[in-house]
Amino acid sequence: MTENVTICTADDLPGLAVIEDACFSRPLTEGQLRSLVLSDNTVFLGAREGGRLVGSVWVQTVLDEGYIGNVAVLPAFRRRGIADALLKALDGLANARGLRFLTLEVREGNLAARRLYEKN
Repeated sequence: MTENVTICTADDLPGLAVIEDACFSRPLTEGQLRSLVLSDNTVFLGAREGGRLVGSVWVQTVLDEGYIGNVAVLPAFRRRGIADALLKALDGLANARGLRFLTLEVREGNLAARRLYEKN
């Protein structure tokens, strides 16, 4: 399990880029990540182990709705409850900010992600 889940800042951009590159065939560029991290309507949460950023999730908000972007955990750190911790922290953030609901899109064939989301 992770040591902690915190809100990411611009200082976390290199670690977020590493996660994107390791987890997605079409990762967000560092410029796209920077734009999202610095946006007033987007929050990145990062999970850390040993001080290292090992997972992240982001949510974009419009009024009282949240759209979950990417949920990602470095391959070497998967199956340790990190994605669950990220989603639990995201749920707490959504409640604290008064979001009525969260939505996301997932590929039908991505069974691991679908199981994670159904469980949470």
